[in-house]
Amino acid sequence: MTTPSARLPRVRASELVGRGWLNTGGRDVTLADLRGKIVILDFWTFCCINCLHVLDELRELEEAHRDVLVIVGVHSPKFVHEADPVALAAAVERYGVHHPVLDDPDLVTWSAYTARAWPTLVVIDPEGYVVAQMAGEGHRRNVEILVDELVAEHATKGTLHRGDGPYVAPEPTSGTLRFPAKAIALPNGNLLVADAGHHSLAELAPDAETLVRRIGSGGRGLVDGGPDEARFNEPNGLCLVPSGLGPDYDVLVADTVNHVLRGVRLADGVVTTVAGTGEQYMVGAADNVSGEGARSHKLSSPWDVVWSQDLGAFLVAMAGNHTLWTFDPAAGAITHVAGTMNEGLLDGPGPEAWFAQPSGLAVGADGRIWLADSETSSLRWVETDPLTIHTAVGEGLFDFGHRDGPAAEARFQHPLGVAVLPDGSVAVADTYNGAVRRYADDEVTTIASGLAEPSGFVVLPDGLLVVESAAHRITRIPLAAGEHVDGGTHRTQRPVTDLAPGEVALDVVFTPATGQKYDDRYGPSTRLQVSSTPPELLLDGAGDDVPLLRTLRLNPDVSEGVLHVTAHAASCDDDPAIEYPACHLNAQDWGVPVRLVAGAAATLSLPLHG
Repeated sequence: MTTPSARLPRVRASELVGRGWLNTGGRDVTLADLRGKIVILDFWTFCCINCLHVLDELRELEEAHRDVLVIVGVHSPKFVHEADPVALAAAVERYGVHHPVLDDPDLVTWSAYTARAWPTLVVIDPEGYVVAQMAGEGHRRNVEILVDELVAEHATKGTLHRGDGPYVAPEPTSGTLRFPAKAIALPNGNLLVADAGHHSLAELAPDAETLVRRIGSGGRGLVDGGPDEARFNEPNGLCLVPSGLGPDYDVLVADTVNHVLRGVRLADGVVTTVAGTGEQYMVGAADNVSGEGARSHKLSSPWDVVWSQDLGAFLVAMAGNHTLWTFDPAAGAITHVAGTMNEGLLDGPGPEAWFAQPSGLAVGADGRIWLADSETSSLRWVETDPLTIHTAVGEGLFDFGHRDGPAAEARFQHPLGVAVLPDGSVAVADTYNGAVRRYADDEVTTIASGLAEPSGFVVLPDGLLVVESAAHRITRIPLAAGEHVDGGTHRTQRPVTDLAPGEVALDVVFTPATGQKYDDRYGPSTRLQVSSTPPELLLDGAGDDVPLLRTLRLNPDVSEGVLHVTAHAASCDDDPAIEYPACHLNAQDWGVPVRLVAGAAATLSLPLHG
């Protein structure tokens, strides 16, 4: 028996209100302008790896239905930097967003549609009614089915209008580099740059400007081969392979959007995929591993990679599912070694630790591995024996700022890079503060500011080369002593949900799409994890269980806090004639700010799909 698409009661869509529009040629867009089209509102923020995954999930759908479908990105920022319209325009260009984007810095449209998480998708039919809302990633198949249903339904009714939408492509830009991500020094004195915006690697002369050669054709894709035919998709981390290690390549590349690791042979520029299948690892999915060896493991947005002599392997920052992995090229093996895949900041033994988009790695002379954990705005480090995670600077998912001083009081804002300096201190590419910060002797100082989204380093004996990503260049700065800056601290502000103290019903809504059923072939098809900040907020209901409906008991002595909810739901195509049905995993993390108010609602409903 098939399940009908989850349709919401017919409710008129709210008007799209914000500070302005991008990708529309300067025009404002109203819902009246979109009447007759299927509209998908994509609530996103450009720091969020799950939001970037959804952008990629929607690309094919957008191209296939461009005459009847309009995707509108509603950018509702988490960090202060993301509210800067210049930074937003750069992000829209960086990530190849080919649809209109509403700039919603005050979360006006976010609140009107009761969004509670990044990303959230809202589907509006051609008559202007909301028909579905779903949070998280992994909804591509469900959305495809719903769009096909709406096309058929409204073509029959005569309410579907075909033709161009409001998207206007921006003027193309040119330059040697386009949103470079990371860089390394090569044995010949040149630099190798992960030129993410050009989907290639650029080898530069020591002046950091002159292009020597390019490895990769420049088109998005996953193609192995020589330098003119190979394809990357937003490559990030780079690491030289130690001499004598054995593999037939000299540089290991974290090819982020392809979800793979690539090996590059410098002699002739040949590129080979060495780990990953090219498909994204989905938490809880049964097909994440299809066989033996690193090429049989799905990965999730590897962002950086570094060689650890102590581990005898490369360590990989797997930003997409908040984990660390090791890659052993000799054994051809890739192994998950740290992170529960929950998003947050929790220290301890590797398998029990929590990360949030680990994005930068560097190894010190003592073997300690430093880590820029971007979404917790923290500097952390890895003790290798036994593998244990520690935090040097940072508080958690929602606390950030630009404050120097004692480590316990210092704050970063979404750092993406880290490097160990000659004196053993640690440089942090404090990306959203546009600064280079230094951590030494449990103290943080600022050694450079006014940079355009620094994201990586090359360490020189007397200075630093900084990858200035949003300025499309490599910049040299001296290793100054640094100064104390206090730009204040911030906490992410989102609408607060009032709930009654005592028993509250938490309901995560999920209904498989038409032609699908719950996938219970390998065990339960759903999973729900709940915790809180502070922990005392939850008297009962915390923990990990199967049902998506749970009774929580909220502590009346705690006036406010955050409920952390993670939900997974798996579904498969329900056709007995198909021997190997396609299966899909829907997943989302919510951090819901709550305030306990007598007489308030005793139900919290979160739409995973519905």
